[in-house]
Amino acid sequence: MTGLRERKKQATRDALMTAALQLALERGLENVRVEDIAEAAGVSPRTFNNYFSSKYEALAARHTDRIRRSAQVLRDRPPGEPLWEALTRALLAPWEGAGRTMLPPGPEVREPLRLLTSAPAMEGESLRLLFSADGELAAAVAERTGTDPERDFYPQLVATTVIGATQAAVRYWLSVEPAVPLLPLIEEALRQLAAGLPDPSTQPDPMRRGVPQ
Repeated sequence: MTGLRERKKQATRDALMTAALQLALERGLENVRVEDIAEAAGVSPRTFNNYFSSKYEALAARHTDRIRRSAQVLRDRPPGEPLWEALTRALLAPWEGAGRTMLPPGPEVREPLRLLTSAPAMEGESLRLLFSADGELAAAVAERTGTDPERDFYPQLVATTVIGATQAAVRYWLSVEPAVPLLPLIEEALRQLAAGLPDPSTQPDPMRRGVPQ
């Protein structure tokens, strides 16, 4: 069980990430300072610096937290469950109950997020953090498959691929018209990945542009 101190630290981290996102969406990334984020979260700038090195890291860290949670969920899935079913459930877990992921988003949600995620500084920071976290998911895959993440290519290949599929689903969610819910899109991306990404032109009932009907 997580101790009280660890829960308080996680609560502070969550508050800083939430404040950073809300302010960036409201004001634009260039108009947000570390001091603003700290004030909105009810802590000092010094406390902010104990958790994050920059506003960009505070914004991108939610991605790595999701990956780490997915790694833990994968470890907790039933041992006899097929790998790709367990992976799908693990990758979906951090998104379940997170806002309106089962409903199509409105333009007031997607447009600010598109601007934020397309900023060069954010793209670079997100990539850096994703590379730092995918090793944890690879280790969980290795445990489940009885492979060695230091010697076998498979765990890292799987981890990098499923993270990429999830990110692709999010990017598609931000741009596709008409808007679609996020959670089913992530699940479909992982399903297609598990099936070996079959050529849609050869399928008897191909999905329209990859969106679940």
